[in-house]
Amino acid sequence: MQNVLKGWLVDNTVTTDNLTDKILQLESAGKADFDDIIDEMLKEDTGLRIETLRHSVSLYNRVVARLILSGYSVNTGLFRAVAKFLGVVEGGVWNTEKNSIYVAVTQDKDLREAIAQTTVNILGTKSNVMYILETEDRKTNLKDGTATSGRNLIVRGAMLKVVGSDEAVGVTLTDSKGVVTKLDDDMIASNKPSELMLLVPPGLANGEYTLTITTQYSTGTTLKSPRSVSTSLWVGGKSSDDDDDRPVIE
Repeated sequence: MQNVLKGWLVDNTVTTDNLTDKILQLESAGKADFDDIIDEMLKEDTGLRIETLRHSVSLYNRVVARLILSGYSVNTGLFRAVAKFLGVVEGGVWNTEKNSIYVAVTQDKDLREAIAQTTVNILGTKSNVMYILETEDRKTNLKDGTATSGRNLIVRGAMLKVVGSDEAVGVTLTDSKGVVTKLDDDMIASNKPSELMLLVPPGLANGEYTLTITTQYSTGTTLKSPRSVSTSLWVGGKSSDDDDDRPVIE
């Protein structure tokens, strides 16, 4: 079955010199996690039991992570991954407050072949669309969704300007346990429709977060009800899944 990606034509707010410039905004099909992947594997009718699949995939993830973090450049066929160091090492001593490990992941042959077999369906044109195009960690200059606590983060997109009187308006970071941290107004250093510069709260624990921007901003008017857009953010770098790979016997 051929892969299909759907998208909407939206204004490109980054190239302000061309008012007719358009980019394609992905129509999200939702999120897929570990359990969703296992469910899709079960549909392939492999004859394997669910606990066997869970064990195999978890073990695979753990071995790949171990190889990467042992210094290997790992090629899975789907992607290549290699560990890199970030930050200046002062006095020849590794400091976890200033230094971190980052895993660079790039697409490989299997994924490139799948991309070549993917068709794109343009759904039409949307105006006044709120979206996040990219984030940039100003400490590392990386645009891979990583951020550093206590440092600036640039968020680029459209209709992002944080305005409005509704209590929900603002910028929040939600961790994997559902704990929400809301940025103070003075932590939004630059507040433009196409770009925000945020101060990531100092002392924010490393881990995966959901960055959510909620605003009543719209072109030429203020919305009666706020709207939001979210993206994943990894503070301190993307980490590997350390879940127990032992199968559950039912």
